[in-house]
Amino acid sequence: MSADITRLDLILRRRSTIGYATGMTLYTFVIVALYPSFKTDASLDSFTGSTAAALFGVTSSLTSPAGWLNGNIYANFFPLILLLLTIGYGAGALAGQDEDGTLCLLAVLPRRRRDLVAQKVLAMALQALFVAAAVAVVVIAGRSFELSLDAVRVVAVSVTSLLLALDFGLLALAVGAATGSRAVALAVGTTAAAVCYLISSLAPVVHWIRPARYASPFYWAVGADQLSRGVTAVDYLVLVAIAAVAAGGAVRLFGRLDLH
Repeated sequence: MSADITRLDLILRRRSTIGYATGMTLYTFVIVALYPSFKTDASLDSFTGSTAAALFGVTSSLTSPAGWLNGNIYANFFPLILLLLTIGYGAGALAGQDEDGTLCLLAVLPRRRRDLVAQKVLAMALQALFVAAAVAVVVIAGRSFELSLDAVRVVAVSVTSLLLALDFGLLALAVGAATGSRAVALAVGTTAAAVCYLISSLAPVVHWIRPARYASPFYWAVGADQLSRGVTAVDYLVLVAIAAVAAGGAVRLFGRLDLH
């Protein structure tokens, strides 16, 4: 029965998941295909280092393969799409269903509440994985468009982007479990993601923000030029630890929630 909950959530969300994956795949293909036309445009690099560029996550040369993909996909639009998916699902998976009056029907079945939360977490991860895998495939195939990037690094950064999205999605899930309010869960999840994005993006150009970058999951996922230098074990550990704490919090808080 527990597996049926994950399957049901995936079926209910299949249109939005496929829509996110299709849109992000098409966008990624366009960016990949455009690279040969811009790789020799030195004027692009004059944009790098400005505050405006930092707001879009552009911190390195846009004419290099890693800089081009980071500035157009991995540092901004890709995490945004994943966050829309995970935060939206996280806010609705417990709090939203509680407001609709459907969650209590699941909670009265002979299963522990933590098992129910685990199935919701699995459904969230599978949705985000589908989108992340689609983007990774297109980027790796983009080597035929002169994007000479190591496939292992592309996969690694796709994984950290996935973990980043899960961190905030699980935060929304935990807030929803604590409050029973989808609106509050959405507000907290999106606000936290926006603040952390700004901290990580502006840290390279705003000196007083720089020390705070270590508190941002974006820094550990895509904000330290992982596409060029590679993902470290510390990057993975920080992102996994945040996800574990948020998931554990969701389990404990949901156990105390009075269902409608």
